[in-house]
Amino acid sequence: MTNSKQRHEPLKEQMLQSMRRLASSVTVVSSTNGEQRHAMAATAVTSLSVEPPSLLVCVNQSTAMHALLEEGVDFCVNILSREQEEVSAMCGGKAHGEDRFLTGNWESSEEGLPYLSDAQSVLICEQDGKYSYGTHTIYIGRIKQIQNSEDVSPLIYVDGRYTTSAEAVTA
Repeated sequence: MTNSKQRHEPLKEQMLQSMRRLASSVTVVSSTNGEQRHAMAATAVTSLSVEPPSLLVCVNQSTAMHALLEEGVDFCVNILSREQEEVSAMCGGKAHGEDRFLTGNWESSEEGLPYLSDAQSVLICEQDGKYSYGTHTIYIGRIKQIQNSEDVSPLIYVDGRYTTSAEAVTA
């Protein structure tokens, strides 16, 4: 191990511990190239701009989703509700490939993108740029269509477990 790597190892562990304290809404990013559908649980999703309406999605370069997005395909960001914990688990590694679509109410958009019809929000995005950094690629999604549910009860991930902020929203 090099000196540089040895110096960064404690920082890496501290960062991982810090990120456990950053509560995030759970999303599932879904896409297709017309032949294969992919879905991946993600917490590294955030708004970028309202003009134009756009999101950032960070994807590990070792994932099947990354390989698909590298083809330049569009994608959907599904913001999960607190009732969709099992969907998150399936798309977070419990299942692989097409088996990830066995749990949840999956439908296809007019463009053929898979989406969860009962998600808190569904944001259909056109891929509009990317930036590689370290182990991840940051994809920009220009939002083309949004579907929001009536209720606000997002699934939240913090400190390695699921929770919700529904009580804070209704207070």
